[in-house]
Amino acid sequence: MTPKVRLHLDQPLAPGQLLAPDRDQANYLFAVMRLAPGDLILAFNGRDGEWVAEVTQASKRGGALVVREQTRPVQLPPDLWLLFAPIKKARTDFIVEKATEMGAARILPVQTDFTNSERLRQDRLQAHALEAAEQCGGTYVPEVADLQPLAKLLASWDPARRILWCDEARVGSVHSLKGLERGPWAILIGPEGGFSPAEQAKLAAFPFVTPVSLGPRILRADTAAVAALSLWQAELGDWAGA
Repeated sequence: MTPKVRLHLDQPLAPGQLLAPDRDQANYLFAVMRLAPGDLILAFNGRDGEWVAEVTQASKRGGALVVREQTRPVQLPPDLWLLFAPIKKARTDFIVEKATEMGAARILPVQTDFTNSERLRQDRLQAHALEAAEQCGGTYVPEVADLQPLAKLLASWDPARRILWCDEARVGSVHSLKGLERGPWAILIGPEGGFSPAEQAKLAAFPFVTPVSLGPRILRADTAAVAALSLWQAELGDWAGA
């Protein structure tokens, strides 16, 4: 029987381990998906890989499962962070979902001079990352950090982690990343209004920042995030091979 449900459960996964879904998960499994004892699901927790688990009790308020066998070990993403200035709610959700699907290890919303959004529901964005991992077959869920000022983040930045700065002022030919060293990186995407002159000057002065163009057209922030992640993964990440 091929499992038709894939679920993140923040519980240890090992052969014979008993699992207790929370109330919302139980409602989804047994009321929405109508699973019954003997049915199988795929479970992952972001640490122990992906496992087959069998339903042993079915209740809309609880239920239970037992872990049977591992289907895949955990696949960690490359050491890549995404820094982005939040935009409209649906498009911010899109950025978090696509960053998860494309293998960002950590997602950090940042407040810039021209950022329109001053508040974020970190728990809601974390839930979007979790759901994206469930849907895309990932075995790892990136942390979505709380919103913080870009200036504060840069003030304590470890220079060993390079920043790929997607600078809309450099619109033109796509920059090749060939020749850049692999290792810890972060991608920085600005707000809809771009970076302020003060921010541009500060970023340009950091030796660990590499400015790039994403092509001949100015991209929306959510499109730029996907384009930059694709560019980095193809040259320096786990799309590029050894």
